[in-house]
Amino acid sequence: MQPDVKPDMHDITLVFDLDGTLVDTAPDLVDATNHALSGIDLGPVPEAELRRWISFGARRMLEEALAHHGDNLPAGDVDDLLATFLTYYEANIAERSRPYEGVVEALVTLKDRGARLAVCTNKREALSRQLLDALSLSNYFSAIAGRDTFKVYKPHPDHLLGTIEMASGRALRSVMIGDSATDIATAKAAQIPVVAVSFGYTDIPVRDLGADRVIDCHTQLIATLDDLLQERLSAPGKSA
Repeated sequence: MQPDVKPDMHDITLVFDLDGTLVDTAPDLVDATNHALSGIDLGPVPEAELRRWISFGARRMLEEALAHHGDNLPAGDVDDLLATFLTYYEANIAERSRPYEGVVEALVTLKDRGARLAVCTNKREALSRQLLDALSLSNYFSAIAGRDTFKVYKPHPDHLLGTIEMASGRALRSVMIGDSATDIATAKAAQIPVVAVSFGYTDIPVRDLGADRVIDCHTQLIATLDDLLQERLSAPGKSA
């Protein structure tokens, strides 16, 4: 293939994580955490302290916020905090959350080139759809699978594989795009190439996690996918 010829994407499925990959949801998630804390007379925790825990879910964010204050509540009390968090978050899901720079342009280009696009996230499916609807992103995706869509969720490979099937794609012609150790572990377990973004939510530097490629902004995504598709998915045994 000549260097200026772009790989065909008409049989390619691209599966995106949501929080920290497509959308910077940290401001609203932190606001929901601090709202829950205020109900038990605890002060707010800075966003910089909580961002690295976002990929572990709302409960973990609350537990780390409590630890920040030196508190360790019984599981039932954390359940109550989580319920408060979710009620507030659902009502304020897109107050400050925004797609990362270049996301919409990349999605438009990928769709125009024939790729199937999907979302595989550990956010609850209803909340994921609500967020994507609020940001006018839902129509780009053939499938949206959340934490509760299947019996398993990331890092179990069947969450990713099930999402690909929902999108009418094939695992051998798919790529995962994510931001955390969970996303990379999921892709590796499913034997699917993975591109990681360096600007998401992770407690470990993403370049230390073994992704096939790392990008620093979504303007790099198309060229990176072209390179990865040519190298990995055009290799012998990868065209089935």
